Amino acid sequence: MSAGGGAILAVVAAGGALGALARYGLAILTLGAAFPWATLLANILGSFLIGWAGAALLREGAPPRPLATAFVMAGFCGGFTTFSLFSLEAVSLWRDGAPELAALYVAVSLVTWLPACAAGWRFGEALRS
Repeated sequence: MSAGGGAILAVVAAGGALGALARYGLAILTLGAAFPWATLLANILGSFLIGWAGAALLREGAPPRPLATAFVMAGFCGGFTTFSLFSLEAVSLWRDGAPELAALYVAVSLVTWLPACAAGWRFGEALRS
């Protein structure tokens, strides 16, 4: 399979489906828990996986592997958790010599995500009434 647009889309879709199934599996394993263990575990495992994949697939001097990269990073990690990409971006900023920018990115993200979710929730409730 070449790394053309159709092939990339196919491997992202396949990886995304597997990631979503894995995430669902975690949810089933932790069903009824008072703490959101599935989300926490998915975010931790997804962050680990995307870091590992980034080190393996994107290292300097490594031959390009666009299908493997798309399958694991955009597909599986994207379907499993969106937090993994955030983690990779923050680590990349830090490793690229911009620790202040990495810290700012983390801080701004954490400060804005919950209010955005709450605002979306309120908006959804307003549309229902």
